[in-house]
Amino acid sequence: MPHLRPHRTLLTAAAFSLAGLASLPAQAEIEEVRFGVPPWPGVTVKSEVAAQLLEALGYETRQKDLAVSVILNGLAQGDLEVYLGGWYPVQTEMVEPLVAEGKVAKAAANIQGATSGLVVPRYVHEAGITSVADLDAHRERFDGTIQGIEAGTGINTAILGAIDEDLAGLGDWHLRESSTAAMLAQAEQKMRDGEWVTFVGWEPHWMNVSFDLVYLDDADEAGIADIESTVWTVVPASLEAEDPDLYRFMSQYVVDTADQNDWVHGYSYEERPAEEVAREWIRAHYDTVATWLEDVEARDGRPAMEAVRAHFG
Repeated sequence: MPHLRPHRTLLTAAAFSLAGLASLPAQAEIEEVRFGVPPWPGVTVKSEVAAQLLEALGYETRQKDLAVSVILNGLAQGDLEVYLGGWYPVQTEMVEPLVAEGKVAKAAANIQGATSGLVVPRYVHEAGITSVADLDAHRERFDGTIQGIEAGTGINTAILGAIDEDLAGLGDWHLRESSTAAMLAQAEQKMRDGEWVTFVGWEPHWMNVSFDLVYLDDADEAGIADIESTVWTVVPASLEAEDPDLYRFMSQYVVDTADQNDWVHGYSYEERPAEEVAREWIRAHYDTVATWLEDVEARDGRPAMEAVRAHFG
């Protein structure tokens, strides 16, 4: 039946066309990468570094300043692609249910071995204050006061619990809760005057660059010193399938604590724009960037590091 031949020819052409398309490299499905960024200097600069690298790979990026609960909901709903501030154990109960439901995934522990607890200036440590257990014997020199950060934070709650239970003799001590900036200003003044002070410290943070501090050992299982944390990169569970190269970069983006200390020092202490801090660091640390981008391709198919070098010069 001759009238069928043209139809068969079209089908054959279509089959060849589809086969040709299948042989082409897969294109990234995601064009814009949206970051959820809480108001924390460390996550702000860390997100900016990642965003600048992704822009070099041909993506558009957007950083949205949001509360953690809103960020996690946005990831679960597919309204955001990346959150670089999943602090564990503080956020464990917020993130893990979403992981169990298959809505989000933890792509990488982007900061490992982060610590928080009580710190003292090195001159206080050298005078014999090496543990939380040493504080109460010198209560008068510390005015019986621990300088704390914002009310409701995990470390403050732990300190208040130790005071309530009179752990390590802290039952008659006082936690002075205030903003992080006010706490550090107070502590800096005391250190400038050579006074004894103990306050909440953590890293990554610029305080570890600007001040000579020592983290106290714990005592009586008080749970307020040397608390180790891990910071996770949280992404939608679908990201790996939607854009393997983007997911691979996110899974390899692991930041050294010392580098983030420097980032936060430049951004928060020196008050330089996050864009400037990130750009200067990237240009000076191509070796580290190369490990993050190993086996990653730019959107145009080039090796990622080739695209980064061309972009940043």
